[in-house]
Amino acid sequence: MSTASTAVGSPSDERRGQLAESALATLGELGYARSSLREIAARSPFSHGVVHYYFRDKHELIVFCVRHYKARCVHRYDGVVDAATTPAQLLDGFADALTQTLRDEAPMHRLWYDLRSQSLFEPALREAVREIDATLEAMVWRVVSRYGALSGRAVLTDPGATYGLLDGLFQQALLGWDGRDDAAVERLAAQVRDLLPLVLASAG
Repeated sequence: MSTASTAVGSPSDERRGQLAESALATLGELGYARSSLREIAARSPFSHGVVHYYFRDKHELIVFCVRHYKARCVHRYDGVVDAATTPAQLLDGFADALTQTLRDEAPMHRLWYDLRSQSLFEPALREAVREIDATLEAMVWRVVSRYGALSGRAVLTDPGATYGLLDGLFQQALLGWDGRDDAAVERLAAQVRDLLPLVLASAG
């Protein structure tokens, strides 16, 4: 059954969402290369036949799962953006929220970076990865452009460069956190607080 054949809000959509929620823990633990439909089914309440009915292959399931997760997380910082009335409030709120997701959801972030790396070798993954990357870029730009507006200063970097800078810091911190570097979270927060003022034009 293909994604295109499923109506939004249909029972099939609901079941695919349930399968995704169940599969995410396994995918976050095993990663792309070591996961299979059979392995995912074995670690879930669903049979291999059920998983295969809703997803043609591993590519389709993993892409669906990552999209399912990212659709939630792209709104993670909206509350921070909406609540902040000063540049300092936004900067502190963003740094705190960013480090919290690193602590709480490291397996899901590992899965995303794994999928993005695999897309360099798997053409079937590239369209989905580009789409997800675009939503994450927009998420970061909402934060940084609001920070610039609150500061009364223009942002010197474009959305893609801004996303690349912050994404690079986050990936480094994730590698440290997974490597049991206890200082990785605090270092990320400090780097974000140092970086964001640097992407703004000089005051005056």
